Amino acid sequence: MSLAAWNPDLRRWLEEAAREIGFDSAGVAEVRDADDPNAAEEAARFAAWVEAGRAGEMEYLKRRDDTGTLVRSGLRVAIPWARSVVVCAINYNADAPRSIEAAPHEAGWIARYAWSGRTDDKGTTVPTDYHDQLLGRLRKIEAVLCERTGCNTRSYVDTGPLVERATALQAGIGWIGKNTCVLNQQLGSWLLLGVIVTSLPVEESAAPVLSADRCGSCTRCIEACPTGALLGTKDPAAAREMDASRCIAYLTIEKKGAIDESLRGQMGRQVFGCDICQDVCPWNRKAPIGNREGMRARTELVNPSLDWLAEMDAREFKRRFRGSPLERTGRKRLLRNVAIAMGNSGEQRFLDRLDAWLVGEDAVLSEAAGWAREQILAKHSTS
Repeated sequence: MSLAAWNPDLRRWLEEAAREIGFDSAGVAEVRDADDPNAAEEAARFAAWVEAGRAGEMEYLKRRDDTGTLVRSGLRVAIPWARSVVVCAINYNADAPRSIEAAPHEAGWIARYAWSGRTDDKGTTVPTDYHDQLLGRLRKIEAVLCERTGCNTRSYVDTGPLVERATALQAGIGWIGKNTCVLNQQLGSWLLLGVIVTSLPVEESAAPVLSADRCGSCTRCIEACPTGALLGTKDPAAAREMDASRCIAYLTIEKKGAIDESLRGQMGRQVFGCDICQDVCPWNRKAPIGNREGMRARTELVNPSLDWLAEMDAREFKRRFRGSPLERTGRKRLLRNVAIAMGNSGEQRFLDRLDAWLVGEDAVLSEAAGWAREQILAKHSTS
C-alpha cells in the first residue's frame, strides 16, 4: 500500500501504536523548507549558539556539510527527502528521592535516566540504555509504517541530524521549558525522545496542536542551576537557552580531560549527569511514575556511596554498568567525577582514597584528587 501523506487516520494509528508499544506520547512534525521564516530563524539561532561556544566539546553538534552548513541547522541539509518526523516520548520518572533532597554526605548522584534496568530470565536486574530501549520500540513502529505507506524512513535516538527537542515542540509533545527540556503538562519533563524521519508530508488536517508555553515568569530552574548554565529570564517570551559548556550533565558525561576548576565547587556530588533543573520544576511535582519495561530504576544507583564507586576496578565497573549510559562515559571519567564529589563533600574519610589517586598513572584523576584533597583540608582548617 502507498499513502501520500499523514492524514488524521494515520496519525490516530500512530498514537495508538506508540502507546501499545511502550511510549507515553507521540506526534508528527512537518519538516519545513529552509526558506520558511520559522525554519530560518531556528537555524540562525542554532548557528549562533554553536558560534558562541555553548556546545563545548560536543563536536557532533558542530559538524558541517561540504558547503559549510551546520548539519543540524535543518533536517533537509542531511536528508533531502525528509518531509516529516515522528516523535515518540517515554516517561522515565521513578518513585525515588530527588537530587535536591537531603542525602548522606558520603553519597553521590547519578542522573535519573541512567538508573534504568530490566529483569533477565534469571530474575536478575541488569542495566539498560535508553538508546536501545527507545530504538527497539521505534523500529517496530517504523516497520508497520513502511508497510502501510511505502514511505522512506530512518530512526534515531540522539544520533540523528536534527535537534530533537525543537522537533518535539513542533510535533505537539510539549513546550520548551526554561530548563531547555521538553515539558508536557501531564507528564512533566522526565521524557526521553526518539524520532523516525519519514518522506510523508503532513496534511493540514493532521497538523498537531502545539502546546502552550506554561513556564510564565517562573525562573526556579534558572536560579537553582549551580553553574549558571541556564540563560533564560523571567520574560515569558525570552529564548530558552543553555550554555552546555557549563552544564553539570555535560561536565560529568561529555567533557573529557580536566574540568575547569572554577566550576568544580558548584558541581556538588553529581557524578553522572544532573537533575536539579528538573527536580525544582513545579510541573514535575505531580509527574506520573514511569513503569515501562526496560526503564525501571535500579535502586543501587539512587544516591550511591562514593566509596562504592571509587572501589570498583575495571572488571566490576563493566559488570555493573555494561549496557548502561555509564558504560559510554567510562570508568576513568566517572572516577574523576567521584574525586570532585569527594572534595565537595568535605569528608575527611576520603583523604586516604584521594592520596592513593594522587600517585596513580591517570594524570587527570591525580589532578582532580589533589584539588579535592585541598578542599577537604581547607574546610577543616577553618572549622
